[in-house]
Amino acid sequence: MFTGIVEEIGRIKNVQRGAKSITFCIEANKVLEDTRIGDSICTNGVCLTVTDISPAAEGKGWFKADVMPETIRKTSMAKLQVGSQVNLERALTLNTRLGGHIVSGHVDGIGHVVRKEQDDIAIWLWIECDTNLMRYIIPKGSVTLQGVSLTVAKVEATRFAVSLIPHTQEETTLHASVVGDVVNIETDIIAKYVEKLMVTNDDDQTDKTELYRQFMKNGK
Repeated sequence: MFTGIVEEIGRIKNVQRGAKSITFCIEANKVLEDTRIGDSICTNGVCLTVTDISPAAEGKGWFKADVMPETIRKTSMAKLQVGSQVNLERALTLNTRLGGHIVSGHVDGIGHVVRKEQDDIAIWLWIECDTNLMRYIIPKGSVTLQGVSLTVAKVEATRFAVSLIPHTQEETTLHASVVGDVVNIETDIIAKYVEKLMVTNDDDQTDKTELYRQFMKNGK
């Protein structure tokens, strides 16, 4: 599990592409501290298992991780190239402050940046995605983009907006997003469990989106 609070920006050092899989070698520093083979590192929102590691020496280290076909199909990982920057976060510990929200690192799907605008010190990003994802996204709710925990500011039919504060701009790759970019989206895990519990009959045609919205609004 993760918090969506990015610890550092890493860089893709090497890419080995198989028939349907990819092995990445990622340069990093801070996230390598106390990390061992088998540990998890959230990379652009995707939970990856460390398969090899070289501790940082003179500020330079790296780790390797494999990306399976299902992950490639559901995320933007296939678009990463040598030199690409990625958001990195180690798995949380029991004494970690949960500064963001509960993030599993299991991406639900992708979205596209359709608008970017400056608003004084903030940057607004509008993300368009499939309606299957939009049903879990509500104003003031939580969403994870590229591994970054964010608050949903505005919601329209098939798109939503987030506002990036200066700290998020400085500490993550989101500030470099441009219209047309593909981003990994993980919706609020609590929303998915609430939906599952509230709609127990697979044949129930009740509007799940409205059920969830009313639950979050009324608290019952």
